[in-house]
Amino acid sequence: MPRKKQRPPGEVRRAAEVVQPRKGAVAALYVALRLAVLAVLVAQFLNGNFENVFLCLLTLVLFLVPSFIERKIHVDLPDTLEVIILLFIFAAEILGEIQAYYIMFPYWDTMLHTLNGFLCAAIGFALVDILNRSERFSITLSPLFLAITAFCFSMTIGVLWEFFECLMDQLFWLDMQKDTVVHAISSVKLDPTGGNTPTGLGDITDVIVVTADGEQVALGLGGYLDIGLLDTMKDLFVNFAGAVVFSVIGYFYVKSRGRGRFASRFIPKVEPLPETENAGDA
Repeated sequence: MPRKKQRPPGEVRRAAEVVQPRKGAVAALYVALRLAVLAVLVAQFLNGNFENVFLCLLTLVLFLVPSFIERKIHVDLPDTLEVIILLFIFAAEILGEIQAYYIMFPYWDTMLHTLNGFLCAAIGFALVDILNRSERFSITLSPLFLAITAFCFSMTIGVLWEFFECLMDQLFWLDMQKDTVVHAISSVKLDPTGGNTPTGLGDITDVIVVTADGEQVALGLGGYLDIGLLDTMKDLFVNFAGAVVFSVIGYFYVKSRGRGRFASRFIPKVEPLPETENAGDA
């Protein structure tokens, strides 16, 4: 009976070296983004914005994720996917949060959530497809099942992120779930009889808030302030759209067994581990 192969010391390190080094364009972008983040970090530190300093440090850590994934599970991230991931992190943390692009450009958040749905579907698709092609597993999954799994993975990530945003808003009084000004509402809470009949209010131009000490504060927003609900639903909807788009692309990619050039730019590929000689194996 053949003995189980034992990994000699350092094999894991040598296996990591099989992952192809970043190509010129990706490496240049990686360096440029890191320098930009460091410049923002110094500026925020000098201005005493220590919360933004933390965001910069978090961004630098997130930049290491693609390389960590390649080394940890021995996959090759296509250049296109890696570039999009790096730009996504920079656009969300540095431009969105610190430079306030979420406020300056109303559709900035929508764009990122749509891209997030697309990317998460690509990652979920790749994870299952890697298992599907692995010789260690005796299962063969249909293209439709792979597409559905990728879609569900993307939506799960989207929902978990909305949970995180809600938790941060409730615990730390943040506004990650951006509020929306609306001009009409309908609620059973407004039913004068106290029943279950939705009662609506329209043409709302302002809201007056009465505090516990009797002070009245007019919000002056031009309407009623919706607390995060519409933003959350919009984020989930565009995440849904991005997930559907890639799931369809991935379906035809598997159907044609990897001949699709577009999809292949977003789907990580398994890197072969180096063969190790073990003279004791029979």
